[in-house]
Amino acid sequence: MRVIAGDARGRRLSAPRGLATRPTLARVRESMFSRLSVRLDFQDLRVLDLFAGTGSLGIEALSRGAAHVTFVEAARPALIALRRNLEALGFSRRARVLKSDVVRGLESLAGEGQRFDLVLLDPPYRKGWGDIVLPRLMELSLLSEGAWVATEVSRLEAAPASLIGLDRVNLATLGDHQIALYRRQSREAAQ
Repeated sequence: MRVIAGDARGRRLSAPRGLATRPTLARVRESMFSRLSVRLDFQDLRVLDLFAGTGSLGIEALSRGAAHVTFVEAARPALIALRRNLEALGFSRRARVLKSDVVRGLESLAGEGQRFDLVLLDPPYRKGWGDIVLPRLMELSLLSEGAWVATEVSRLEAAPASLIGLDRVNLATLGDHQIALYRRQSREAAQ
């Protein structure tokens, strides 16, 4: 597994052994980031990587110029690999690793008043996490105005639909995977 583009392009990422962590495939990451890069500039973005695993999505954003990424992950083996990857790539100063399940992590970040320009979501497949997380991002006001959310889901499940204030603007199928992009409406557009 390697970083696709940016400052760390071509650098290897470590991953824990076994099947407990499912790293995002390179072609899926490449498709997700190419879809995002035509819509936004990564420079200076504040990014949230949920179900971070080894950190491949958030690290890709850091490599492309994101100012800061907050990684939320609960599994110890994935956290070890994530921290190792951040240190090896020199990204530790621009990253925060939150050891937590996603629901508690979101509540904690909201309590701190955090806001994000981009949320990357690669949850376990076929568990309905998108339908849980997307509304919570809105309810907890974790998205800055005009923020983007990118999620990967199985082709065998429905990608979450648009919500009030959060529009699904793109849906693509790549083999067994789907990538859905959402955009938080500006206040003027929501009224």
